[in-house]
Amino acid sequence: MEAEPGRFMTTVVTRSLGAGLAALLIWGGTAPAMAQDGSLPGYRLVWNDEFNINGLPDPTRWTYDVERNREGWYNNELQYYSSGRAENARVEGGHLIIEARLETLDPATTPDWGGQAFTSARLVTRERAGWTYGFFEVRAKVPCGRGTWPAAWLLPVADVEWPSGGEIDILEHVGHDPGVVHGTVHTTRYNHTRGSERGGRKRVADACGAFHRYQVLWTPEAINFGVDDVGFYAFRNDGRGDPATWPFDQPFYAILNLAVGGDWGGAEGIDRRAFPETLEVDYIRVFQRTAP
Repeated sequence: MEAEPGRFMTTVVTRSLGAGLAALLIWGGTAPAMAQDGSLPGYRLVWNDEFNINGLPDPTRWTYDVERNREGWYNNELQYYSSGRAENARVEGGHLIIEARLETLDPATTPDWGGQAFTSARLVTRERAGWTYGFFEVRAKVPCGRGTWPAAWLLPVADVEWPSGGEIDILEHVGHDPGVVHGTVHTTRYNHTRGSERGGRKRVADACGAFHRYQVLWTPEAINFGVDDVGFYAFRNDGRGDPATWPFDQPFYAILNLAVGGDWGGAEGIDRRAFPETLEVDYIRVFQRTAP
């Protein structure tokens, strides 16, 4: 299971989604034949959010994860995650805006506030949607303020203790290392608490100033990571049937969040003058193979 640059198969849809699958690119392996109309036989769009309706995020697609606000969030992060608060999560101008703010909340109106100095949001599809395998694409623009830690990632639907169920990080970026994006896999054997996580990184010089497409192709054989149709890491199934190294044959749900500080995000401190900071998401799309 080693990092391997290369290319893998992706599918891309038009902004309207009306034309179906518009292009095929190869990130390794043998590609199926393209149809004359440019579509990709065997794959279909199964879930997406284009963020075209202004207001709060669509409650039929997203819920808010707020369960550790009182106790404090993992990795020594410093944010309070709000629920249904437009200041922290809203759709406007065709984009989802997740905004991290430096502010003090009123405990009388936010009884689960744990005294955090920052607010933000963590949106999840848990109890709304989950998938086993597929091609995942998130078009996003990340913040570069020192102390920011945006992410788009997947966790198992089953209620299992981390990291035994696995984790797939489609996109991570830390503000103290601007323009370097990461794709990572965590399992019981391979995870950051042991310093044994498996992943790759790619320099995207304008990641903080422009939108890019962050991608994962997840199959029973491998999890492949890419940006803008260029692959940069492949995590392969070792075929041993051991969930400690490959727990990825079960449904996962999606997460979009913007953390502040933490062991990694705050490793070089936090520039409080940079806030508010935003993670902007143009869309998230999930494709799966159709039945033979």
